[in-house]
Amino acid sequence: MHKPRIETLNLHPIGRVRTEVCKPPRHWSISEASGTLVVDPEYAPGLRGIKAGDEIVVLFYFDRSPPFTAELLQQQPPHLGGESRGVFATCSPKRPNPLGMSVLKVTAIAHNRLEVMGIDMHDGTPILDIKPHVRA
Repeated sequence: MHKPRIETLNLHPIGRVRTEVCKPPRHWSISEASGTLVVDPEYAPGLRGIKAGDEIVVLFYFDRSPPFTAELLQQQPPHLGGESRGVFATCSPKRPNPLGMSVLKVTAIAHNRLEVMGIDMHDGTPILDIKPHVRA
């Protein structure tokens, strides 16, 4: 069965990241930074069941990334000492679709606000989705 190709997607932020971190760490796995995920009030009921101590997956939009060009298909992540890799083998924010993913630890929750640890995003970053982090 042939599926039609999707040419465009309509995604809308469900909230924003709030943090006082000026220069976020390059990856959530090495971050000790804290912040708040402020979910738009109409989506607050969707937070039911999340509690302090949970790990969550946050999908977000790299809103400060430059436009993607073919030259960015190969990149040299600074932490790899100049080794070149394809963009899909990196966590670079310079991507064809500038989507990011972080696994954060919830430290507190109140109404539409999740206090979290492991922030690797800038203040104001648009949040696209939140999911439970399920370990196999």
